[in-house]
Amino acid sequence: MVESSRKILTRPELKKAKSGVNKNQSRVHTKESVKPKAPDPETLTIKADSLAFSLVGAAQAVAYVLEGVALPQALSRVFTQMDASPQARGAMQDIAYRTMRQVGRVDALIALMTSKPPEPPLLYGLMCCTLTLLATENVDEAPYDDFVVVDQAVNAAASSPNMVFAKGMVNAVLRRFLREKSELLPVVLKQAAARWNYPQWWVDQCKTAYPQNWQEILAAADTPPPMTLRVNQRLSTVENYIQLLQQEQIEASQIGPFALRLHKPVPVQNIPGFSSGVVSVQDAAAQLAAVLLDVQDGHKVLDACAAPGGKTSHILELAKVDLLALDVDAKRLEKIHENLARLQLFATIKEGDASWSNWWDGQQFDRILADVPCTASGVVRRHPDIRWLRRKTDAAQLAVTSSKILDNLWRMLKPGGKLLLVTCSIWPIESEKQAQDFVAKHGAIRLDAPGQLLPTSDINNEHDGLFYALFQKPAA
Repeated sequence: MVESSRKILTRPELKKAKSGVNKNQSRVHTKESVKPKAPDPETLTIKADSLAFSLVGAAQAVAYVLEGVALPQALSRVFTQMDASPQARGAMQDIAYRTMRQVGRVDALIALMTSKPPEPPLLYGLMCCTLTLLATENVDEAPYDDFVVVDQAVNAAASSPNMVFAKGMVNAVLRRFLREKSELLPVVLKQAAARWNYPQWWVDQCKTAYPQNWQEILAAADTPPPMTLRVNQRLSTVENYIQLLQQEQIEASQIGPFALRLHKPVPVQNIPGFSSGVVSVQDAAAQLAAVLLDVQDGHKVLDACAAPGGKTSHILELAKVDLLALDVDAKRLEKIHENLARLQLFATIKEGDASWSNWWDGQQFDRILADVPCTASGVVRRHPDIRWLRRKTDAAQLAVTSSKILDNLWRMLKPGGKLLLVTCSIWPIESEKQAQDFVAKHGAIRLDAPGQLLPTSDINNEHDGLFYALFQKPAA
């Protein structure tokens, strides 16, 4: 379960690189070029289908994230504020997600080329987004030509009363980057945060937890995620559905009992059978939960911390059970209702805190799925903003919360019943240590389960980073 974001007040704290590049050429002085004595009050009108318009939207979303707002909510806010068309929304989202995967690098570049961080936050967001587009390592993968990006970035700055005074600085910094790209990048890449695009503490923590393969873990989580589908076994099979995709000229490969990966992502509304419930979008690792829980027809099942309902619906696809889907967030419960309605499945949905019992009727469950709150460090590929929203102390704090939830749920499980602990974290304090402490505290019988699954970009076995521990309650 992805825990809600925490507010941060400043951009990521990164060390400024010591510039050994063009020593005779000074950095752009933001104090002089960004704050002229008489700013031009005239702003440029930009078209709603232009790159400049999309850059402004993406920049605002990035600014919101660096103030502590999760990226999906930030984009939703921007879409409404700017009354963006579907095409513009797609461009804003693409640029914003690209930028969140490159914040460490572009922040270091900005620090190297300017005397201080550009202000206001919208301007800083614009610089981040634009440099992300220009710093694409593979030229063939660059979404726009360099000269177009620079021109549209200047127009974006000129379109806003909060940035119009900085259009000269924007132009100067971007053009300097293009001239000196081959010299600037090696300088900033000496910083771990810029090399890996994670906060320094995250890199250090990953090294400590996984000294043999920390680089592969960071690299895998820094790539765009695959689009993985789960085939509804009530309505089809993976083999039959792949044949349906082939008829629609959509290529896919099976990567799990119910999972297939699309070779190229497709808009959800264009996925054959999605609206009628034949398939759902769900990561391959996340699809293991319902199978591991070993649900049988007639079981009374609790899905604690259930939103948005992907695991809930998979359980219901596999067996006819009496299922209670619980979540503390009333707004996120709406997503469970939507998912079940699309799949034509039924569950009792209730708002409640899994660490309390005021929602419980006293009847014990045969199976409990505990997808507990965590840092979501295993799903940063899908949620690249998480790495900038988290703090070093979050894992320990969330582990305490999760422990309280597990203690509370254990008494709600029937003797002989099974409880599945799930986290989407790669930090041991939230996963393996949590499982070991739980066994020691309650005398639970630990059954076979995958344990820690690390994020991988292997196209034949591509999935996020999740942890699974399965416990059985001793018979009375």
